[in-house]
Amino acid sequence: MFDSIVVATDGSESVRRAVDVAVDIAARFDAEVHALYVVDAGEVESSPDEVRDDLRAALDEYGDEALATVVDTADGRGVPVRTAVREGRPAAEICTYAREVDADLVATGTRGRHGENRFLIGSVAERVVRTCPVSVLTVRQLTDESPRRTTV
Repeated sequence: MFDSIVVATDGSESVRRAVDVAVDIAARFDAEVHALYVVDAGEVESSPDEVRDDLRAALDEYGDEALATVVDTADGRGVPVRTAVREGRPAAEICTYAREVDADLVATGTRGRHGENRFLIGSVAERVVRTCPVSVLTVRQLTDESPRRTTV
């Protein structure tokens, strides 16, 4: 049913749960995981010139750490994983990448680095759900008020 699963990561707590779920699904279906980190070009371009290079370097380092978390999680379950870094508009890049790797599923968290400042499921996740040509699994972050953990 699933051969290729893209998990979009920004390193946030919300995405860590999405990574766990995506890796669980991949393990059950003997699928490959594609971990994708997108450097938000708008965030970089809107920064002042004097800090732009430092910001890009920090985002690249943050992306490497986020991807390493996915690799560690997948390796722990014996799931093959490929990593990729893209730059652009996150939702568009996620959808483009999913098409390129012929993904069967895209998994994403419902809130990213911007956390509570986004309504509903988060602006990037919402755009991916609306525009992605493949199925999208949004995984919400659990809170102290809802300690149930669902196993796939």
